[in-house]
Amino acid sequence: MAVTLADVAARAGVSAATVSRVLSGNYPVAAHTRGRVLRAVEELEYVVNGPASALAAASSDLVGVLVNDIADPFFGIIASAVQSEIGDRKLPVVCNTGGSPERELTYLTLLQRQRAAAVVVTGSAVEDPEHQAALAARLQRLTEGGARVVLCGRPPMGGSAAGGGTAARGAGAGAGTGTGTGAAETAGAPGGPAPAADGGIVTLAFDNTGGARRLTEHLLSLGHRRIGYVAGPADRTTTRHRLDGHRQALEARGLLADAELLTVHGCAYDRPSGYDGALELLRRGAAPTAVLAANDTVALGVCAALREQGLRVPEDISVAGFDDFPYSVDAHPALTTVRIPLHSAGARAGRLALGREGAPPGGVATVPAELIVRASTAPPHSFP
Repeated sequence: MAVTLADVAARAGVSAATVSRVLSGNYPVAAHTRGRVLRAVEELEYVVNGPASALAAASSDLVGVLVNDIADPFFGIIASAVQSEIGDRKLPVVCNTGGSPERELTYLTLLQRQRAAAVVVTGSAVEDPEHQAALAARLQRLTEGGARVVLCGRPPMGGSAAGGGTAARGAGAGAGTGTGTGAAETAGAPGGPAPAADGGIVTLAFDNTGGARRLTEHLLSLGHRRIGYVAGPADRTTTRHRLDGHRQALEARGLLADAELLTVHGCAYDRPSGYDGALELLRRGAAPTAVLAANDTVALGVCAALREQGLRVPEDISVAGFDDFPYSVDAHPALTTVRIPLHSAGARAGRLALGREGAPPGGVATVPAELIVRASTAPPHSFP
């Protein structure tokens, strides 16, 4: 017998109207209440119009694109590329989660209810086992209902190696200032849809670890030994993978001793986090001779804080970012960074979502990163 709205309400200990509000996402509901309802939905495998398998026969023309913050260039570029690739074939709907794990799950439930033809989930994943289990269940129901699911810029479900493991390190290996394009990026040539691993979910993981490692190696080659790091939120996969790459490079030079002291985690990947993080690094004692930032926006905040303290970039402290947003080359000085081909990755995600490109072997491809050296990094005044 199909699970009903009343069954969910009874399991969660709330009214049917509250369940409806949570699932619609159009009304304010207390966070703890929403959590109880979503857990009940998960436990009972509730789907509004019957079993998920019935959805395959009647999918819509809707394609959901989940982003953390559409105002962030990282997500805006990917979402724009996905939409351009989809064109007028389907109706793309951008769902802005604001970085909320609960909202991410709610949007996936709503997309399932709307019988979405495909879903593209972008950006970093939250490293919380309970959320990961709930997310995996939502995505599995979507694929069982006939929807194509593409993860773009996050590791594959059930594993954390993508973006930080062997496959990621292999993609673009030895890419100094070159593109580092390897088989990992080109796997899955255009053609008919191919079956994917991981329950039909296709993953385009970014080489965050390899890119961060090469960026730190660049600073080490210039003579820097005290390198500060303003990282992103500690519970995000992208943060961990980029920090892993940075510390791999430090470890190879025997410089891990002060790594914790020289690392600050921001609340977000935004300018205020970079500004506050730079000031915190300066307050901790001996100033670093270089600062790496979680992304280019954070790097601009770092530069602003250093300027206000009377420090010059790169004469006093070098600064580097990540992602190579369009404005990074026009910053003053132009920002050394790591380029992730966000537009081409988003376009590929769009083709995969439409079934216009075959899945890569194993359902996972690693998009390589490219070191871009500009004017914001230079040798320190003196070597230790």
